[in-house]
Amino acid sequence: MPRLVYPFSAIVGQENMKKALLLNAINPRIWGVLLRGEKGTAKSIAVRALAQLLPQIKVVSDCPFSCETEREDGLCDTCAARVAKGEKLGVAWRQVSVVDMPIGATEDRVVGTLDIERAIKTGEKHFEPGLLAAANRGILYIDEVNLLDDHLVDVLLDAAAMGMNFVEREGISFSHPAQFILVGTMNPEEGELRPQLQDRFGLAVEVKGIQDQEARAEVVRRRIAFERDPIAFAATYEKEQEGIRQQVTEAKKLLPAVQLSEEMLKLITQICIDFAVDGHRADIVIHKTATTLAAYHERTEVNEEDVREAVELALLHRRRRQPFEEPELSQQQLEESIQRWRQNQENHPEDKQEQEEEQDSPPTNTPRHNDINDSPEEEEQDSPPTDTPPHSDTNDSPEDGEKPQREQTFEAEPPYKVRPLVAPVLDQISRSETGRRSKSRTSSKTGRYVDSTIPRGKTSDLAFDATLRAAAPFQVQRREEMPGQNTLLIKSHDLREKVRERKVGNLIVFILDASGSMAAEERMVATKGAVLSLLLDAYQRRDRVGMVVFRGEKAELVLPPTNSVELAQKYLNHLPTGGRTPLAHGLKLGLDTIKEYLWRDKQALPLVVLVSDGRGNVSLNGSDPIEEAKRIAQEIRAMNIRSIAIDTEQGFVTFRLVAQICTELGGTYLRLEELKSAPIASAVRGNLGYADERG
Repeated sequence: MPRLVYPFSAIVGQENMKKALLLNAINPRIWGVLLRGEKGTAKSIAVRALAQLLPQIKVVSDCPFSCETEREDGLCDTCAARVAKGEKLGVAWRQVSVVDMPIGATEDRVVGTLDIERAIKTGEKHFEPGLLAAANRGILYIDEVNLLDDHLVDVLLDAAAMGMNFVEREGISFSHPAQFILVGTMNPEEGELRPQLQDRFGLAVEVKGIQDQEARAEVVRRRIAFERDPIAFAATYEKEQEGIRQQVTEAKKLLPAVQLSEEMLKLITQICIDFAVDGHRADIVIHKTATTLAAYHERTEVNEEDVREAVELALLHRRRRQPFEEPELSQQQLEESIQRWRQNQENHPEDKQEQEEEQDSPPTNTPRHNDINDSPEEEEQDSPPTDTPPHSDTNDSPEDGEKPQREQTFEAEPPYKVRPLVAPVLDQISRSETGRRSKSRTSSKTGRYVDSTIPRGKTSDLAFDATLRAAAPFQVQRREEMPGQNTLLIKSHDLREKVRERKVGNLIVFILDASGSMAAEERMVATKGAVLSLLLDAYQRRDRVGMVVFRGEKAELVLPPTNSVELAQKYLNHLPTGGRTPLAHGLKLGLDTIKEYLWRDKQALPLVVLVSDGRGNVSLNGSDPIEEAKRIAQEIRAMNIRSIAIDTEQGFVTFRLVAQICTELGGTYLRLEELKSAPIASAVRGNLGYADERG
């Protein structure tokens, strides 16, 4: 019995998401859709429901690639060879499938595998299909696409753009059609997708939870009704389902007849220029989307509203932005761009020269970042530091009679680009994760070929040269044993597998002192600027970051290890200072965070960055706070975790407590007044194993 899927027409709200999916169903050449947003917002439900909504497809009955019978260019190599021999292909009808892409998928699992061992021994070409083969003429769904290996995302997007999958290993190649609707979902809090990869998704939609109370209640009602009786629930929406299905089918037929006028094309290009998008992919996607929208609305001529809708779907993820800046589409800027285009259309010929001159000058009323969309948090960053006591001061007063200190928030110095950081990896572990910092052995096929080894099992990454060298000394003996054989004779124990090397990321855990002694502006501003600079470098190098903050009576893991350095930057900007100094608590929580992460990922390369004055005055277990901090530092050192200690202590009388803790850490010790932000970053470079890449 087929699995019952929640009906597409029963999804409450999320109109932009549903629209983007339907447009891709009508015109797969739009190049897919990226659904960004919160978890639990019906993203995966909508994708699976879309497949059930689409009509069945006609395929070659015994072909694993679901080849299209009516088109010769839609055939795989095997079906094409059968047709060339005059063989008649069988026909079958199938439901459009949804293929899930696992986060841990290997390249072979995605693109398919050529059996190189079989090809070398017998000369026979054998291809084992992958996920792209299963997704042909269907939907390829990637949940958490931002966590997928960048190389695999490149492969998927290349296949989606070309409509073909080409696999080549050691000069042996195979190709098959790979025409699918690519749908990726992601939660930005878990890390961003590289801008170059985001741009290659045709459309993007920001998906948020519904805030209307009645609409949320309706979501619950429908879901409960579906779980109680799926068949009866689906039957109540069958008429609406059939209406959408018919609308999609008719739009597909109408699409080739849709025309986009020269005036609409000028509007598209004007908007792309005004939004300063890179390249020309945005213009092409808007053109395709606008024509598809017209077909969806049963029209053969694209109008201004079609272009507006297409822009809202195609430019969200393409607007040029700085690191840590949220993706957004300024509605005011869009309206102003459309208004200028209208004026061009309405002006008399003698006024066009003047209008063109106005367009050549930078617009005074279209700032890169629209003020009306600025959040209150951004306004706070632009204003001078003010007292913002989000927590009660009653628990922060020291026991030694000092006056309670109110919490304050200071801005960070502007970040700067740090020079390349290279963390040497001395072990021989093959790591699967990617990054742009440290060179390590890799288990994927995307790294640089540096060595060969005897495979433990069957291999698809054959080291052809090493295999030949292993087999060469035995050729005379083998030909004597097998007379009449003139080919190269290879046995299983001759086979060699490639050892590859690629760059991987690091795990950087910041342990920040936010107690009252850090409230001196000249210290906290420089400290934030240094950490922000390192976060920018981590963003560019694809590192994971975590952040532990200690103040008052305890430490808090404000950011578990994640790819989303943007979250660390947001918290850093609004980090308040005040209260006592639970130093041992901070070190203990930082160590526990790394332990937990290493339990899940033993391949990680951790680094601790401690920023404090060392004046711990809150006990962890009832003993001396400083001695407790030293004991935890010794534990960190015993686990071979690299570390940096930044001493923020100032004044004529210093206790050099951070220096003592750093000795126990076995890390690098730095003083803030000597370094400010740039030297802190230099220390991280030195601790990671700095390498100057100037040549």
